[in-house]
Amino acid sequence: MIVLKAPQDQVLGALQAVSGIVERRHTLPILANVLIRKTGNQVELTTSDLEIQVRTTVQFDGDAGDLSTTVGARKLIDILRALPSDQTVSLTSNQNKMTLQGGKSRFTLQTLPADDFPLVQEAADFGPAFSVPQKALKGLINQVHFAMAVHDIRYYLNGILFVAEGKNLTLVATDGHRLALAQAELEVDIPKQEVILPRKTVLELQRLLKDGKDDDAIEMRFAGNQAKFSFSGMEFVTKLVEGKFPDYNRVIPKNHKFRLTLGRAPLLSSLQRAAILTSEKFKAVRLTFEPGLLSIASSNAEQEEAKEEIEIDYGGDKIETGFNVTYLMDALSNMSQDMVCIDLNDSASSALLTIPDTTGFKYVVMPMRI
Repeated sequence: MIVLKAPQDQVLGALQAVSGIVERRHTLPILANVLIRKTGNQVELTTSDLEIQVRTTVQFDGDAGDLSTTVGARKLIDILRALPSDQTVSLTSNQNKMTLQGGKSRFTLQTLPADDFPLVQEAADFGPAFSVPQKALKGLINQVHFAMAVHDIRYYLNGILFVAEGKNLTLVATDGHRLALAQAELEVDIPKQEVILPRKTVLELQRLLKDGKDDDAIEMRFAGNQAKFSFSGMEFVTKLVEGKFPDYNRVIPKNHKFRLTLGRAPLLSSLQRAAILTSEKFKAVRLTFEPGLLSIASSNAEQEEAKEEIEIDYGGDKIETGFNVTYLMDALSNMSQDMVCIDLNDSASSALLTIPDTTGFKYVVMPMRI
């Protein structure tokens, strides 16, 4: 039975959309497979890692009739990638084998029964649905994702906090040393919902969301332990991180004594150069703010030193403080604006980075003792 017949790029695109979550090594071999369900001309592709499930439905030519089976996702993608993009490919099912054919190339793959594929049990109590443009959500994720913790014992930090309330959607990420917050306005009023999306889910959404037109929306629904996203013909269901996220409003410093506004790109370039001579372990840079001048200095165990100077519009007290240079560079390289504001109190307090004339982004970074 011919399951599908279509141009190579269309089949590859559909498979790549769902296969980002597929682990190469898994205790359950079937989770390396993609579940293929054919109903008439509709082909549904589903992958799962037991915590996240991604599904897309596409229209392909093929024989009449229905079929369900599973086949190795990565092998299928690797073969398709190696075939010419303008070639028509066909996928044929025969007993417990599947044959992929393109031009004079032919590949026979082993299948596993569809009934053995462990689908994620969807929650019954999803809250109200709300939508935002994909471009807007991708922008918010880009502004905060780098501040997520990686394999932190405080598991609730290994992800992003989503807070939807009234007409606001707020995303917050922190690893305990820095915190990033980004906000967007929703078109509808919704009751307060607060969930923590796991790191893997965040990175997968970032990969799948489109930068395109504003009318490409993503619909979101949250339940007690699950979130569901629908966009671009795809359905994405994920488990949530259970736990209490820190009170981010208490972390964001207020009533700063000193503020300066300077060019984002020149500051980022200076930090990148200074970072070359930081020690591998501490990544520390010393920042000295004084009237008219910002000095950036770094050194390492070999007693090598770097010094950068930037002229700034600043008339406050002299402040000498230290930061992890990677934390500063992460924030600056994930912004697109020309200017950045830095608010400071003294050498021992956190710095607050914001964007001039914009209330929707805040980045807090803790100082380092140098």
